[in-house]
Amino acid sequence: MFDFIRKPFGYEPILTKEDLKKPKEKKSERPNNWKDVLLRIWRLVDEQRMLLIAVLLLVALSSALSILGPYLVGHIVDEYIVSGRFDGFGRMVILLIAVYAGLSVSMYLQSFWMIGISQRAVYKMRTGLFSHFQQLPVKFFDRRQHGELMSRMTNDIENVSQTLNNSFIQVFSSVLTLVGTVAVMISLSPLLTVLTMTIIPIMFAAVRWITKRTGRLYKAQQRAVGELNGMIEESISGQRIVKAFSQEDRVMEEFTEKSERLRRTGFWALTYAGFIPKVMNFLNNGAFAVVAGVGGILALTGDGLVTIGTIVIFTEYARQFTRPLNDLANQFNTVLSAIAGAERVFAIMDEEPERDDAKGHSDTVLKGDVEFLNVAFGYGGDGYTVEGISFRVRPGEAAAFVGATGAGKTTVMQLLARFYDANEGQILIDGIPITELPRKTLRSQMAFVLQDPFLFESTVMENIRYGRLDATDEEVVAAAKEANAHDFIMKLEDGYGTVLSADGGEISQGQKQLLSIARALVADPVLLLLDEATSSIDTVTEMKIQEALERLMVGRTSLIIAHRLNTVRKADLIFVMQDGRLAESGRQQDLIGSGGLYDQMLKNAEL
Repeated sequence: MFDFIRKPFGYEPILTKEDLKKPKEKKSERPNNWKDVLLRIWRLVDEQRMLLIAVLLLVALSSALSILGPYLVGHIVDEYIVSGRFDGFGRMVILLIAVYAGLSVSMYLQSFWMIGISQRAVYKMRTGLFSHFQQLPVKFFDRRQHGELMSRMTNDIENVSQTLNNSFIQVFSSVLTLVGTVAVMISLSPLLTVLTMTIIPIMFAAVRWITKRTGRLYKAQQRAVGELNGMIEESISGQRIVKAFSQEDRVMEEFTEKSERLRRTGFWALTYAGFIPKVMNFLNNGAFAVVAGVGGILALTGDGLVTIGTIVIFTEYARQFTRPLNDLANQFNTVLSAIAGAERVFAIMDEEPERDDAKGHSDTVLKGDVEFLNVAFGYGGDGYTVEGISFRVRPGEAAAFVGATGAGKTTVMQLLARFYDANEGQILIDGIPITELPRKTLRSQMAFVLQDPFLFESTVMENIRYGRLDATDEEVVAAAKEANAHDFIMKLEDGYGTVLSADGGEISQGQKQLLSIARALVADPVLLLLDEATSSIDTVTEMKIQEALERLMVGRTSLIIAHRLNTVRKADLIFVMQDGRLAESGRQQDLIGSGGLYDQMLKNAEL
């Protein structure tokens, strides 16, 4: 029995006494306390100040009407029912009905307007977060699970939305109702007021004990939600790999582990949160009993200071006094959950964006003269990933990078596109340091053809048009024909109007690459970056891709990465990379027979 109480349903306690004593983690440049978070939420709401003032006035009116109603009931009891005189009774009843009707209308309007305010504020938060996503550097996304970021974009913002919709009005209304009720209660009977208010210290102690735990548990729960979402998103995206390697059981084990953690944190968060209404219900009933008992004695034995009407008023006010306290206590849980979610959202919005300090060259039309001068770069670990990289590719030339996996080929491409900035050395395009070129200017004159092209959940036409959004349908079709993609597109169910899934599961890997080449042709770039574009493709498709790439590279500076050496034979320059350094460079005919690394790679490929 004791073990069940200590571990209900087998759930081990998540928070220990040591956990509760730990100070909150400090994170630089982030909202690390509830005051900062609430202030930032308030700034979003405050932009609609006039409408907000109207809502607050309606809340004040509702609070006044809710206090006036019980007072009129007590007046009716004393003046008409107890005395037996009914002159004016009808008018008082009509007035009472009008008060409660006005209360209903006021509550509806304030709720309706607050929904508009909150939805606009949350829209701005969601838009601000998504906009900030577009400004964050690639390295930010490299070190985070996409599902966890999705959780912040959806679940956490939805928590804030619910709090603004419901809690804002309720908290303000509860405070006003509480203050007004206490003032009227004191004017009627100081003694009964004091007896009613004895529950406050007990309530405060109970709520403090509970919220100290629920605050941490809600944060743990939302972390668990983010981790589980990330795992699910990863599992769905990699379903082919999971099945190909028969890893369904391992994936299920990982899901069960993360799901169990979410279940445990959810259980304890809701369990502790559920204590509040139970405690408040007990205190409500206790206050009601005290007022009824003591008030009844005073009415029967006193000197007329407490009347039957006063007791009626006080019993209602006792409920009305504890109801705002109950509402405030309950809103702690909602507000704590929203603060935890808002803090996770603001943490992303406080991440350093990808700064573009380049002021000039915004209208520069590049020719494609690429030069690396003793460039070194590391991803943040020990040492550099590439080091001492120096080469030049002149306009219109095709340069191929070869080497083992991890040699640094893709890193060179990422540095040229300024997905990352070099730690040492310089990268020049047309003699201009790329740090002086606005990223938008640079990337708008580049096109990428990747080993695993990304397709959007849209039509074939729109996926190709993504290379240049103002391209006409005729230009898209022409690009598809040049890319050898037109024939297979026309065999699809709706041709260019066929809607593809996000991973392009309806078409083959080679067909995806042909669409990627068509997209690059539509973009009409000056610089072309091909990252392992012909690996893992059958021979017939590779020939089509190679033919399309040759058309694409005409008149453009092209940098090519490939493991298959036959795809780079026609390159003007070949750069051989080994362990992050440029081991060899030259033309194909110069490297063959030299006894160097490239020559050895060719011999190994022929075996």
